Amino acid sequence: MLKLTDKNITGKVLDHLGIVSATIDNIGLISKVDARLPLSLNKGVKTTIGQRVSAMILNGLGFINTRLYMFPEFLENKPVGRLIGKNLVAEDFNDDALGRALDSIHEYGTNKLFTEIAFEIGAEQGLLGKTIHVDSTSLSVHGEYKEEAEVVTNPEVITEDSELIATPQITYGHSKDHRPDLKQVILNLATTGAAGFPIMMETHSGNASDQKILHEAVCRMKKFCKKLNGLPEFMYVGDSAMYNSCVNNNEDFIWLSRVPESINEAKALLQKEDKVFSWQDLGNGYRICPIDSNYKDVKQRWCVVSSEQAYTREIITLEKNIIKENERANQILKNISRQQFACKTDALEALHILTKKIKYHKFVAHPVEVRKHPKNGRPKKGVLGSVIGYKLQGAVEEDSIKIAVAKLTKGRFILATNQLDIKLLPTETILSEYKEQSKTESGFKFIKDNSFEVSSIFLKKAERISALMMIMTLCLMVYCIAQHTLRTSLQTLDKDVLNQNGSPTQKPTMKRVFKLFHGVQVLTIVINGEVQELVINLNAQLKDILSCFSSKALEIYDLTAQTRVIQNGN
Repeated sequence: MLKLTDKNITGKVLDHLGIVSATIDNIGLISKVDARLPLSLNKGVKTTIGQRVSAMILNGLGFINTRLYMFPEFLENKPVGRLIGKNLVAEDFNDDALGRALDSIHEYGTNKLFTEIAFEIGAEQGLLGKTIHVDSTSLSVHGEYKEEAEVVTNPEVITEDSELIATPQITYGHSKDHRPDLKQVILNLATTGAAGFPIMMETHSGNASDQKILHEAVCRMKKFCKKLNGLPEFMYVGDSAMYNSCVNNNEDFIWLSRVPESINEAKALLQKEDKVFSWQDLGNGYRICPIDSNYKDVKQRWCVVSSEQAYTREIITLEKNIIKENERANQILKNISRQQFACKTDALEALHILTKKIKYHKFVAHPVEVRKHPKNGRPKKGVLGSVIGYKLQGAVEEDSIKIAVAKLTKGRFILATNQLDIKLLPTETILSEYKEQSKTESGFKFIKDNSFEVSSIFLKKAERISALMMIMTLCLMVYCIAQHTLRTSLQTLDKDVLNQNGSPTQKPTMKRVFKLFHGVQVLTIVINGEVQELVINLNAQLKDILSCFSSKALEIYDLTAQTRVIQNGN
């Protein structure tokens, strides 16, 4: 009997990466990248740009503490031949190869490359919806940077064919990560369809304005879509940062946005009593009331939305804020009552200034004279000292009118659209269309989730950071497609997966599913010169999950045949 040793048998970590690789293969991502960024393999090049992109996506979805650029460390214990291409090894994906790939992406046009590939994949896979949701976020950049990396070497410009050419400036700006101490870059993202499929991404400098870049992104996407045949007429959905730009420019595309509450007309509308609205019940605690608007001479439909759940939640928060402000207002009054003013006017002016700092209370206070006798000792009866100043005395009271108005606005917000045809956009669907915005926000949450380790950017060149952000968005694309594929197949096959609570579900997250594959390995056994590979640790549930994916996934996990024999080590 042959005694096996570590020279005869080795193991490679496969885990969930086979699903990632199969999804990449199913959408033809490698070939689509290579068609735009070709390399000649006859000149000693071992890997194509598409294969390098695939390797970075595998790393990005690897769930380990390895940064995207740290190769070949990530791949050294992975079955590279199965995941990326035959005869490839981890050493083929070194720092130089990946750096050149990022440079090639930037030279082609980071945003252009992603948008072209995304629309092609979206159309092929039937993932394009009728609406496109746009939003932006900031990503903090760690590490020290050379001075030239902080300069915009290729400023953001719009070419004649509406392509954005951008090298983001790594600089300080409004941090949505609440890290104002770190420099940052801005990521614009657009998603569409039931899968939350990312259809567009753009990189911008860290101090870019949301109101400007969101609107411009929609304009560019609109022009891009006109060049393609067979695409639907999209409606573009964004949060309140997009509203003013859409109204001010009176664009020819259809938009849906939240109206900023800072607009006086919106503020007045939200403060009206409930009885003045003609509510339509949407169920689940939601009501909606359509109102025609001609704000800034743009015909549009405003819809006041009321949420019972949001009202309850916001009222609790309001009551807590009122209590906190009461304590703060009393402390303010206590402090100012110790001050002495030269005249009543100064005292009242100081009180007026302090009143502006509170929302739900008022100071019921008045100036009182401060007198001083010219001589020491007890003054004679009936003799008053001279007035030397004034102090404030009084109390803090709740402002019932302001509180009542504040309560009216709770649980309410306004949505607006320039789609005036209620047949094309019924009032009762406006809220559900807007709520799909959460899929874009989920995309940001995915990209910035520390467990994925794709948002920690340490590269020294702004151009490569921009390209790396495209890779991060491709990670999101592959993740969304894999999740949509699994959920659709589970419903079609009437199967389910156990969630983290042990309950069956047909809508599992891929993050949960990926964790189920932890421990799946590829064993390589060498006996008398013959090499045999065997996938181990696949239980019945994992096989059921894999049956929901393409034949490529079954091939990677050896479910089309229990073993695979490779002659002569090839």
